[in-house]
Amino acid sequence: MDLKLEVVVLPVSDVDRAKAFYGALGFRLDVDYIADDSYRVVHLTPPGSQSSILFGTGVTTAAPGSVQGLHLIVDDIEEAHADLVARGIDMGEVFHDAGGVFHRGTEEGRVSGPHPTRASYSSFAAFSDPDGNGWVLQEVTTRLPGR
Repeated sequence: MDLKLEVVVLPVSDVDRAKAFYGALGFRLDVDYIADDSYRVVHLTPPGSQSSILFGTGVTTAAPGSVQGLHLIVDDIEEAHADLVARGIDMGEVFHDAGGVFHRGTEEGRVSGPHPTRASYSSFAAFSDPDGNGWVLQEVTTRLPGR
């Protein structure tokens, strides 16, 4: 049985501000449904992704900005970083982990610049949405077997 990740719910404080931010990232607007003042659902999909995000009014009890570590996969970390900066997104610098594997949840062990050999899964750049929900770009050029 396949289990496919379809939607990640993001807690936001201002739905229209979040919608504009994710639109600036290039996410496709799939749904903006308003039932009444207490229930609104906004659903967007990142370019090239089969998974989506959803936020709105009355869709989660989580605190705005409490989701961290969401990863968007890119083919070229430097190109993606430059593209998002050009779109007005406040990006951290491109980095890799001193250990050469996955990055830590803090800035500990971060080394400026992409991984020296540009090893797949090893270069990153981080940003947050206006509420502080945290995202990471991860460069993947060759997928692990079975992925």
